[in-house]
Amino acid sequence: QVQLVESGGGLVQAGGSLRLSCAASGRTFSTYNIGWFRQAPGKEREFVAALTWSGAAATYYADSVKGRFTISRDNAKNTVYLRMNNLNPDDTAVYSCAADSNRGYYSGTYYATPANYDYWGQGTQVTVSS
Repeated sequence: QVQLVESGGGLVQAGGSLRLSCAASGRTFSTYNIGWFRQAPGKEREFVAALTWSGAAATYYADSVKGRFTISRDNAKNTVYLRMNNLNPDDTAVYSCAADSNRGYYSGTYYATPANYDYWGQGTQVTVSS
């Protein structure tokens, strides 16, 4: 079982940057696919970015964040990061990371689907002011 804890959220002005962290328990962290999702008030959960397990090492991004956000992992620290640049008010949401133990090879649609993830963190709030 994996426990996930997000951190790094906060209040930032439009155009600013934040780096979110997703710290995981467990010694097999490198074998998990990790996804970031966000949910704004009154909206459905939305895919942001995903990083496959280390053997595949592929990344996927939502079109709305492509070129602005970067997902990366440090297996030695059992942590996945989401670097967010050029933030705008539409990025305001609770950001959650999730882990999936499936080590198959799938299309981006698989990694963008919340139901495919087994473990979830509690989320961290990101607020972007205009």
